[in-house]
Amino acid sequence: MKPNTQQLNDLTIQVRRDILRMVHAVNSGHPGGSLGCTEFLVALYQNLMERKDGFDMNGIGEDLFFLSNGHISPVFYSVLARSGYFPVAELATFRLINSRLQGHPTTHDSLPGVRIASGSLGQGLSVAVGAAQAKKLNKDNHIVYTLHGDGELQEGQNWEAIMYASAKKVDNIIATVDLNGKQIDGTTDEVLCMGSLKAKFEAFDWDVLEIIEGNNLEAILAGMKDAKSRTGKGKPVCVLLHTEMGNGVDFMMHTHAWHGKAPNDAQLEDALAQNSSTLADY
Repeated sequence: MKPNTQQLNDLTIQVRRDILRMVHAVNSGHPGGSLGCTEFLVALYQNLMERKDGFDMNGIGEDLFFLSNGHISPVFYSVLARSGYFPVAELATFRLINSRLQGHPTTHDSLPGVRIASGSLGQGLSVAVGAAQAKKLNKDNHIVYTLHGDGELQEGQNWEAIMYASAKKVDNIIATVDLNGKQIDGTTDEVLCMGSLKAKFEAFDWDVLEIIEGNNLEAILAGMKDAKSRTGKGKPVCVLLHTEMGNGVDFMMHTHAWHGKAPNDAQLEDALAQNSSTLADY
């Protein structure tokens, strides 16, 4: 049985705690975008995706997810662990030598749940489109989900994949863009303004919808179910998810400063106090 909204909210708070503790422990990592996408990934893995027991790289007979902006690995690892892919205790090895949980997800250590190495930005959509086409060839009527940073769309390879997906009518893919307006060097408008992403995707013949409250679980669930209802109709689907970088920690919000900076001891204590949980830390 799928968890209810309160259970999803409780898990979201715990995942935020995981992110903060993982990054603090090694004084390294990317908390800002991880916190901003926590609600989305919790909703995706706990409610929206059709998943099989166990894990295999073929992924036949289930929905697939590809994380393109791999630097937000803390949230990805936490959600995978708390969704049963590997022991929660392994989160304590984040970014350590010989750990399976490196700063960017890799495949050579065979970490369950990780289907591609995603350190280099801009490549995830190309892989996901290929996986979606493979599902069509296998007569597998499941969905391929992806997540991308908005700053990542400044990479040109994305637009080749976007053009290809619509031209080939890859209509079993839902590409979600974390639209927080920030990247490591400032706002996306300051670094390289992309104008209206909605207009751009629509110009490439994608079906586009927006989730304005991208850190609201109920809004995410409703918006993503709407997105799923649009698949299979001849067009790939794009979701523009409006989020707040650093969501849930007041001093990390409304700034790009925490894109790739770890909290110190006092900041960690403050952030954890803002996210008290009834669940167990790792």
